[in-house]
Amino acid sequence: MLKEFKAFAMRGNVIDMAVGIIIGAAFGKIVTSLVTDVIMPPIGLLLGGVDFSEIMITLKQAVGEEPAVTMNIGVFINTVIEFIIVAFSIFMVVKGMNSMKKKEEEKPAEPPKPSEEVVLLQEIRDALKK
Repeated sequence: MLKEFKAFAMRGNVIDMAVGIIIGAAFGKIVTSLVTDVIMPPIGLLLGGVDFSEIMITLKQAVGEEPAVTMNIGVFINTVIEFIIVAFSIFMVVKGMNSMKKKEEEKPAEPPKPSEEVVLLQEIRDALKK
């Protein structure tokens, strides 16, 4: 069982997937910062100084030690924008990879080598011509 697990874990696909997950997590942090710190402030400014992370609907006011119950709509808007950016980025990467694959497929393949029988017949034909 240990040998099977080692063979599974060391396959190229598993390692590629692990690298993709790590890079994806780092990319997610970059996109979160891009949306929160770069994109949303100017949009909020254009809309009259609104901070999207502060947009919420209070369902129940805070009472004593009990915190308020809110629907954080602004945080949801930020998350949707982050998702759109990540989805578009992944789309562009996949599109680029597909176009590269298509270019490789369009390259003319070498004509197949003739079979041994055909080569032998060509040699006999050439010998008869001489």
